[in-house]
Amino acid sequence: MQTVKAIGYQNNLPIDDEQALQDITLDKPTASGHDILVEVKAISVNPVDYKIRASRPAPEGEYAVIGWDAAGIVTAIGEEVSLFSVGDNVYYAGDLTRSGSNAEYQLVDERIVGHMPTSLSFAEAAALPLTTITAWEMLFDRLQVPVSDSSTDENGNDEDTNDISVLVIGAAGGVGSILTQLLKSQTTATIIGTASRDESIQWLKDLGADYVINHRNALSDELQKTGIAEVDYVVSLNNTEEHYEEIIKCLKPQGKLGLIDDPATLDVLPLKTKSLSLHWEFMFARSMFNTPDMIEQHHLLNAVATLIDAGEIKTTVAHNLGTITAEHLRSAHQMLENRQAHGKIVLEGWPV
Repeated sequence: MQTVKAIGYQNNLPIDDEQALQDITLDKPTASGHDILVEVKAISVNPVDYKIRASRPAPEGEYAVIGWDAAGIVTAIGEEVSLFSVGDNVYYAGDLTRSGSNAEYQLVDERIVGHMPTSLSFAEAAALPLTTITAWEMLFDRLQVPVSDSSTDENGNDEDTNDISVLVIGAAGGVGSILTQLLKSQTTATIIGTASRDESIQWLKDLGADYVINHRNALSDELQKTGIAEVDYVVSLNNTEEHYEEIIKCLKPQGKLGLIDDPATLDVLPLKTKSLSLHWEFMFARSMFNTPDMIEQHHLLNAVATLIDAGEIKTTVAHNLGTITAEHLRSAHQMLENRQAHGKIVLEGWPV
């Protein structure tokens, strides 16, 4: 059996422990059914990686391999595959219930994979899938923010969507970076992002945010400084508990709140008076439950690839830490845990 390089763990350890992530070898997997076998050329790292590494036990006597962002080349296909051929360049986030992308070769269901943008390198493409799927599903599946080229009502009359406003909390991170661009490219919304560091503020302005406010202060006070009293949508990407009361203040009556983080508790009763709605986005839900519409992730990744190749959206790479090794991956996890990154962290290529 041919072996391949990978990075894994056996125990849930702090990231400063060298055993937290280790260089290992695995048997090369074989594609069947709807699976494609991808030679992984580049990966990126997300908060879900360190959360799983710190909490999910490895199988007894085995290594757990995590990672949910990759770009690479299709090297084999299962007998039911119809969307891809050997040699295709692809990008994807994968499935939380399966072995991850921190491996030289990975099996992934074709229905959650997209054709890689032709204008990007593997590293630039690897930065995108998880955050792109999360941002797209949040905006257009969960919150149903109107897109600018379909702004008509049920009678076919033009609707005025120019006054739609979206407040994005934690907008300079990986999801926020792509979500801001999708809002700019696909909607007419006024975009208000939150950030506190100078480099994050500039990053958001470069991505198309109309206003950037400081989430270290009361959000409602900061929002007033922009001349906008209340917004139609709030997308909360982190620290929802901390900002919850202010979020409610900032939303218009009948507004919508979307979130992706994991507050320990969330009292929904304060949403009632304004008739606010709550929407949770978890991009692994479709693959985890094998939903009938799982292929929508394939479609949206292809749609975003088209936008990228047209120059409407750019990759969100901010940090390239070098080759895919346990040492470099531990550094990436540490940066995320310490909240030292804006945009995405990528690693590219395997050591010879």
